Amino acid sequence: MPGKPQHRKPKPEPRKRSYRQTGKPENLRRGKKTNSQSDSGDLIRLNKYLADAGICSRREADKLIESGVVKINGKTVTQLGTKVSRTDKVQYGGETLKREKLQYVLLNKPKDFITTSDDPQNRRTVMILVEKACRERIYPVGRLDRNTTGLLLFTNDGEMAKKLTHPKLRIKKIYHVVLDKALAKKDIIDIAKGIHLDDGFIQPDKISYVEGTSGKREIGIELHSGRNRIVRRIFETLGYKVVKLDRVFFAGLTKKDIPRGKWRHLELKEVNLLKRIS
Repeated sequence: MPGKPQHRKPKPEPRKRSYRQTGKPENLRRGKKTNSQSDSGDLIRLNKYLADAGICSRREADKLIESGVVKINGKTVTQLGTKVSRTDKVQYGGETLKREKLQYVLLNKPKDFITTSDDPQNRRTVMILVEKACRERIYPVGRLDRNTTGLLLFTNDGEMAKKLTHPKLRIKKIYHVVLDKALAKKDIIDIAKGIHLDDGFIQPDKISYVEGTSGKREIGIELHSGRNRIVRRIFETLGYKVVKLDRVFFAGLTKKDIPRGKWRHLELKEVNLLKRIS
């Protein structure tokens, strides 16, 4: 005989877990989007906004925020990590800031231009040479003295400028030096070992005679120091006069395809290269 049919109890429906139980944020439980998921897609941290506006680096911006000198839409903000959108009104020191498009311009500086934004003596400045490069206000990264030629980077990226001038990062620079007389073998060895200047000891990373030249007056020197007139002072200490000084390499950038007195915008891959420096 067939057995009696067995009546099985229906399985209970699985209990729905609420986000409240799993500890997920309330705004996700209700289907709301976080700042990082905003439809606008342009929310950024306040410290980056300040850096993009050319005020300072991100780290310095954090200090400004904590000190209570930054306002968003009229309200003082001191919370780190605060995010803003392009439509928010951000103020610092009573001035409304504008997050500008970041610009990176590389100039092949000629002689007789000083590296400053303006000069009370009305001398020609490097700003004249890049005034048509972009609408944003850009600034030189570091300095080249009046009679030094070669690579000079301009940007409105305050964080980038701060990084490229920080001594701890040892940013690589290469100069082509022309002296008034041949550099003695003994002197080039002494320079390679390091010499003492008025403001301390300095040792270049590399130094050599320029290949393909005669007379041993042309020298290539690589160093990372940003001290004032450092290359000229190295040779002057040993009794040489620098006739020409040209910076041919800076932080991975070269003068290729940039005539003297001209400029170009950095390519995206070059900007990314600079951003990876640490």
